[in-house]
Amino acid sequence: MAELRLVVLWLPGLALLFGRAEVGSAHLTATIPPAPAQACSEFSQKSCEECLKNVSCLWCYTNNTCIDYPVRSILPSSSICTLSNARWGVCWMNFEALIIAIAVVAGLILVSVTVCCCYCCYCRRRSRSRLDEEEERLARKREERRLESLQRKHERKLKHDEIRKKYGLLQDSDNPYSRFENE
Repeated sequence: MAELRLVVLWLPGLALLFGRAEVGSAHLTATIPPAPAQACSEFSQKSCEECLKNVSCLWCYTNNTCIDYPVRSILPSSSICTLSNARWGVCWMNFEALIIAIAVVAGLILVSVTVCCCYCCYCRRRSRSRLDEEEERLARKREERRLESLQRKHERKLKHDEIRKKYGLLQDSDNPYSRFENE
């Protein structure tokens, strides 16, 4: 059956590829008849497994009936079948437990996503503050080094000026014009 489905899926693609779409679609309609749709009520008084093979069916254990799932209302009303006796999808879990399980899983997912988002935002904010603190600390150290360098430069200049003054190489700041002596 799976091989037939693969062939059925490949034939239209190949027909379109080679420009023979009309021949391919006519061939498909001629060889494969459409599957007859069975009503859910035909599975009543049989088994839950047979009923739930069709996804649009709902099995009620109170009177062993297979009915169409009431799609207009999300949950089947208690007049159709009580939630504890209704089965949809799987026979081993009642509809009430299915709803609770889905709600718990959805709640866990929402809580985990919320916690992850909050944690990521907290970490990002924390890392930014760490980076800002680190940058501020580095800027302070840089400024301290610059001031120390200026202080050492000033001390060297004072020492050099003392030596120049001692040997008469320092010009008086009071008299900028001095005699140029040529030796």
